[in-house]
Amino acid sequence: MSSSSQPFYESEKAISEYLLFHYGSSQEQCPHPEGPSEALHYPERCVSQCLQKELLGDHPRALDLGCAVGRSTFELARHCHEVVGIDYSHGFIEHANKLRIEGSLPYRFAVEGNLTQDAVAKVPDEIDRDRVRFLQGDAMHLREDLGVFDVVLMANLIDRLDDPVACLSQLSGLLKSGGQLIITSPYTWLEAYTPSTHWLGGLQRDGENVQTLDGLHHHLNPAFQWTQTLELPFLIREHARKYQWSVAQGSCWVRR
Repeated sequence: MSSSSQPFYESEKAISEYLLFHYGSSQEQCPHPEGPSEALHYPERCVSQCLQKELLGDHPRALDLGCAVGRSTFELARHCHEVVGIDYSHGFIEHANKLRIEGSLPYRFAVEGNLTQDAVAKVPDEIDRDRVRFLQGDAMHLREDLGVFDVVLMANLIDRLDDPVACLSQLSGLLKSGGQLIITSPYTWLEAYTPSTHWLGGLQRDGENVQTLDGLHHHLNPAFQWTQTLELPFLIREHARKYQWSVAQGSCWVRR
């Protein structure tokens, strides 16, 4: 994410919303029976629906770029021997690390106005938290000692980077041959996060409409082979009567 966006992702409001988004029960995330239940538990579904388990070898390593408060990172630990979660937000990483160490974390989420509700974020007991570590870092300028991985997940990150291509250009060096790259995003391109000159899609180029999947193909070929796309709805609760409903596209790629 860009430096201009950073204050929101360090705020108490963002941390509360994301803890609920990542760890809240169905009832906590959306107490309305008529709500879109298929859009709940998105960080879990980014792994359960997108990860191609048959491609994993022995003792696989995974990298979760833009991990926020870490639910997808922990979900990857169900299938991978070691998982590294990286996010630019110090607040997100601080809370993810508390969950890694303690296994649970009390917090409060908004109900209405200044009213809040107590909740506990909890990592499922069956997940081995010792397989996970969290690091603060910049997805566009990753540290050089990370090693190589069998899986890289980028969930809701690509349209919040100042320079998405700078991030994508590092990926071929991070993934083993046969390793898989998972990118999910609603492609909400905004100048507040990404200068329009750096957008991967959502614009016209040489008189032709360019969508983000087109841009991903352009920048990932020939190092990566596209394997599938999926539709992944998600719901972020702001308070008891206000929600953000979005549909991310998940695209899956294999390193040649």
